[in-house]
Amino acid sequence: MFWIIFAVLGLVADLILPLWWALAASVPILVLSWWIAYRSEWF
Repeated sequence: MFWIIFAVLGLVADLILPLWWALAASVPILVLSWWIAYRSEWF
């Protein structure tokens, strides 16, 4: 679940944002993906 969310949000960021902004957005996307997976009790 975590990796699916991370991959989807990462691809969206890559398509929407310029390269450096997409790289910088990967850390908040990582935290958000972990939080969603944790709250949905997939761990």
